Amino acid sequence: MKTRIAGNVFIFASIYYIIAEAISAIFFNASIPDTYIFHTISELGITGSNSPLSLLMNSAFVLIGLALIFGTFYELKNHIIKNKKIFYILTLITSFGVIIVGLIHGGNPLTSGYHTLGAVMAILGGNILLIVISKSMSNFGKYQKTTLVLGVIGLISFWILFFNMQNIYMPVFERLSVYTMIIWTFITGIQLIYFNPKTL
Repeated sequence: MKTRIAGNVFIFASIYYIIAEAISAIFFNASIPDTYIFHTISELGITGSNSPLSLLMNSAFVLIGLALIFGTFYELKNHIIKNKKIFYILTLITSFGVIIVGLIHGGNPLTSGYHTLGAVMAILGGNILLIVISKSMSNFGKYQKTTLVLGVIGLISFWILFFNMQNIYMPVFERLSVYTMIIWTFITGIQLIYFNPKTL
């Protein structure tokens, strides 16, 4: 029962995020391709005429953070057999980082520093977390290998993003580094519900 509850929370949060971003992008003050290629996810969360559905986008950030905390401490922790302290610390860093991004918006000189800190906590912390998870379970099967690959892709994308902040395609690398976490959240939910949790 616990595995199904945690799995459903992970799946719901990941799907909600993708749908919320897509709807926010549709109503953003730019074409959909331009929004995804030239505008960051954070821009979708800035309240104003450019993003009339900023509240929807920000709710997705907060939901992902809460789902990660709940799903991890309610069930996923039971499958971690080593590196537990690092696992817990990175989970909290990632979760609170995403929540900060949803609650403190970019674009305001007074708060943009906190927003950026939250984004780094979420993206960098989250992808390192995936790598740690992949190496902290009882075996190294398909789920763990997929988790590792996602974490590596996310880290590479983050570093490209970090050193190319002024590049017009920077939002593409931002999304790549974020989507690894969203994909992992969905895959973890599927694994918990439809496969034997002992294979985690």
